[in-house]
Amino acid sequence: MSSAATSNTQTPSFDVWNASLGAAASAIGSHEFPDALAAALRLLSPFQMMNGFLYSPDGNAFDLYNERIVAKRSVIVDRYLAGAFVLDPFYDAVRNDSSERMIVMRDLAPDDFAETEYFRLHYATTEIVDEIGFVLKLESNFVGVLSLSRTGIAPLFSDEDLKRLRAAAPVVCALGERHWFHVPSLSLNSKTASPASKIEHPLLTKRELEIVTLILKGHSTLSLASVLSLSPNTVKVHRRQVYAKLNISSQAELFRLFLA
Repeated sequence: MSSAATSNTQTPSFDVWNASLGAAASAIGSHEFPDALAAALRLLSPFQMMNGFLYSPDGNAFDLYNERIVAKRSVIVDRYLAGAFVLDPFYDAVRNDSSERMIVMRDLAPDDFAETEYFRLHYATTEIVDEIGFVLKLESNFVGVLSLSRTGIAPLFSDEDLKRLRAAAPVVCALGERHWFHVPSLSLNSKTASPASKIEHPLLTKRELEIVTLILKGHSTLSLASVLSLSPNTVKVHRRQVYAKLNISSQAELFRLFLA
């Protein structure tokens, strides 16, 4: 993910911004709320897609807001909820610390994230080029992330875009939390959800599973060594042993073995 381009978006006037926030606040609890919120946010920075996922305290993922996604739903939503979410840097970020109100994908993604099968299947397929997320604290310690994405040939969010969005994050999160705090049918979904996806295999040791997980998330050998306090050569040895035990020779095969 390369550096952001310069933004041509201007900060909206105080009266226009207040009017847009008022429209969003008035729509809380109705189907019109997401569109009203998106309209307000587009005054700060253009984007092509707004969607969201919800994470439970035990590590499961649920659909928060993906109503606008139709053609690519099997990639963006279904495959994600089936288990790919465990590789999402946003998932890791809110599981480790949900205190941030806005998170930026390129600040969180590991150094080789763009080389992963997850990136190829989720980002390249959907043509997402940049993404930010607003963190929502909901009932029963569930955490939601409402994402804004730029797709196709759109430039990355600029520093000015991010500054405006981050300044608006407290009010955006407050509105989102009020609207989605009691997520419809969440109790039913929670009871019927399958166990949280995990990277596990009977042939691999705990250390080897850590290596596999970090590889799939997009950490290079040097990054793996830093995260696990190992030497790069030791990481390479572990990686060769993992591939030998699993009888595979590529990350694509590793991904299909654990998260196909």
